[in-house]
Amino acid sequence: MAPVNVKPKFWRFTNKVSWKGEKKGLVAARDKPSLEVATPVDFGGHEGTWTPEDLFLASVNSCIMTTFLYYRAKAGFELISYQSTVEGLVEFAPQGLAFTRVMVRPEIVVGAALARNQAEQALRHAEERCLISNSVKAQIVVEPHIKASRQ
Repeated sequence: MAPVNVKPKFWRFTNKVSWKGEKKGLVAARDKPSLEVATPVDFGGHEGTWTPEDLFLASVNSCIMTTFLYYRAKAGFELISYQSTVEGLVEFAPQGLAFTRVMVRPEIVVGAALARNQAEQALRHAEERCLISNSVKAQIVVEPHIKASRQ
């Protein structure tokens, strides 16, 4: 028999995307600014607009950072700065185009030389436990609702 006061361990996140013409759309989420998205220029899209590829890489990069920050807080060492670049390689795979490699390159400055080992350990934990990078092979389920505007 399960304990009575145990809360389930799951969370739901949602957003909405709306087509805005050509190869552009608008991503919206509750209580957040909307974000224009488009097909990449390399695939006939629009310059100066965030792409799904950009957002995927930003998700991995920011998840590594925020997970690192969680473990930094647990360890209690002084963090002076953190900035990171990310690069993704897209290639043809058996299922079609896919990111085959994502390289995250954080530059971290800590307060004391002794904190370097703690920062390295926090970064190892972040790499192992980042929600986004752990989810990349997650099953994607598409549940369409399609209707005609005219009968």
